[in-house]
Amino acid sequence: MKLTLLRTFVLLMLAMLPLDSSWAQAGLPAISIAKGPGGSETYTLSIQVLALMTALTFIPAALMMMTSFTRIIIVLSILRQALGLMQAPSSQTLIGLSLFLTFFIMAPVFDRIYQDAVVPYMNEKLNFESALEKASEPLKTFMLGQTRENDISMFARISGKKDIESPQQVPFTVLLPAFVTSELKTAFQIGFLLFIPFLIIDLVVSSVLMSMGMMMLSPMIISLPFKIMLFVLVDGWNIVMGTLASSFYV
Repeated sequence: MKLTLLRTFVLLMLAMLPLDSSWAQAGLPAISIAKGPGGSETYTLSIQVLALMTALTFIPAALMMMTSFTRIIIVLSILRQALGLMQAPSSQTLIGLSLFLTFFIMAPVFDRIYQDAVVPYMNEKLNFESALEKASEPLKTFMLGQTRENDISMFARISGKKDIESPQQVPFTVLLPAFVTSELKTAFQIGFLLFIPFLIIDLVVSSVLMSMGMMMLSPMIISLPFKIMLFVLVDGWNIVMGTLASSFYV
């Protein structure tokens, strides 16, 4: 599974790079060996291997910016703030939970990329350039489904690309920032709805303490158990996770 995801991300990142026809040539040697004087040998990495190694450094950025990870981590962070829990769940827990929920949501996309691009390329049925094109299609479809048209129009206008006639013609240079902008807006909308019931509890507790003259007592201390109890009674984690997962396929 890890190897499959690694191959998938490498193809996705290289799909965003400008390609030359020489990249698609089969049989490009990974390491070239040149004979030197005195029987010495010099080893040189090919440009293809260098590009692959460089693309690996962009995998974390691709995971955060080109998948559902951004929306999930922001919503969970807002939820923790609304509950009034500064350290629980910890940031590592939220990141791990967001990561595995991202794999769950993106599983159909990754599976299609693997079946349509990675497997044919490994079986030498597709050349490198064709595999990159096939790999970008499912991801582009997913991103277009979550991106608002006005965000795409704004970045297309800024970049000067006025010849876009259909969503499939939107280049990644325009789609990526538009997708991230839409994800941020959606995440804050969901976070706002999550914040309202906990805010009401804070207001009620604060009003009660004020009426009792207990102004020196922090309302957060009193409201925290009630917010946790409410979240547990309504099965909050089930609702939040289900809402986040279903928000990408509606």
